[in-house]
Amino acid sequence: MDSGVVRINHGSDVFVVRACSNDDGADLLAVAGEHSVEVFRVSPPISERVASFHVGRRITALAWSPRSISPSSSDDWVIEIAAAASDFSLHMLTKSSTSSENMFAFGGGLSGHHGKVNGMCFCGGHDQDNARYVATVADDKMLLVWDLHPALDISSGIPSPEVSMGTDASSSPRPRPQPTAYVISFPHPLVTVNCHQFSSKEFLVSDCRGSVFLTDWRSDPEQSEQGSWRHSSIIELVEPHALSKSLMGISPQWTGFAAWRQDNIDIVGATYGSRFSIWDLSKPQGGKPLHTGISFPEGGHQFRWCPTSPDYFAVASHCPTKGAVIHIHDMNYVHAQPHVINIAPRPHRVQDFDFMARRGNPVLAVAYGVEVVVFPIGVE
Repeated sequence: MDSGVVRINHGSDVFVVRACSNDDGADLLAVAGEHSVEVFRVSPPISERVASFHVGRRITALAWSPRSISPSSSDDWVIEIAAAASDFSLHMLTKSSTSSENMFAFGGGLSGHHGKVNGMCFCGGHDQDNARYVATVADDKMLLVWDLHPALDISSGIPSPEVSMGTDASSSPRPRPQPTAYVISFPHPLVTVNCHQFSSKEFLVSDCRGSVFLTDWRSDPEQSEQGSWRHSSIIELVEPHALSKSLMGISPQWTGFAAWRQDNIDIVGATYGSRFSIWDLSKPQGGKPLHTGISFPEGGHQFRWCPTSPDYFAVASHCPTKGAVIHIHDMNYVHAQPHVINIAPRPHRVQDFDFMARRGNPVLAVAYGVEVVVFPIGVE
């Protein structure tokens, strides 16, 4: 970690770090902390801040819009990010080559979540409207799919968050309609939601108990019970050890992180407790994983696939007794010892991490304390 390392000091504790996966935004990195979201253009060994949004609340989840384009790729660049805050509100954060930072709040009060928002993502696939829909999951056991540009303004007569008090309405632009949400309820609190580049109708949703659901959010609700996860779930995957511990009431608090391998729609990975699991949807096996292994005996916290070297996946621990540590595994040798990356000594711990989408050697962005460190992992 000596050469090509970028260090970013956010100024307050970093809770979420998310790399843009778009080909035209592969050098963009969003860093979120106690009050704000900053966007950096990262080109090791330097980084440049290109946007800053003061939300005023702790950020709990971020998602990059498919519309985002880096200034490195085009003069007509666009930054568009969905963010969730600790008061359960949602925000669209935008900046472009022709406009300054703008924040649009939605999903607050009775219209949105009533628990911590743990994950969010935009719609997958390559449809023109994939930037129109964003999915959020929370402790309130609900998956909400938001239409960011509804044809009907259901909040007619309610002032838009973008219009300040005391502004002359006759001279103001027409308020942006408030997004509407399609609700799917689940039996247990939800932890992650993922989309896939090969599907615009499915989300991968994980709960805290040991189940991962492949959910068709575009299915007709009139064919079954309205708003029920049962009519929407195509496949339910289970991690048997996590499920049994949950039923006995001894499930660790840092479980339930799932991820979808982007080059292969059939491959799903997750970490539950001390174990990681890999499922192959083309070989259902009754929902049981194809491969399992132990990465951190004290419990894994997050699971991510590498977009540039798809056989690699990484697991991080949230336990401070080990320091800030990440294990890199190879899908072809799942039972081999992982490549161990020690980032910082205890009491530091990995708060969040992500792989950058830049082609070439895999690059990790890791948040611990007030810092984010970006570096190539150098796995042979």
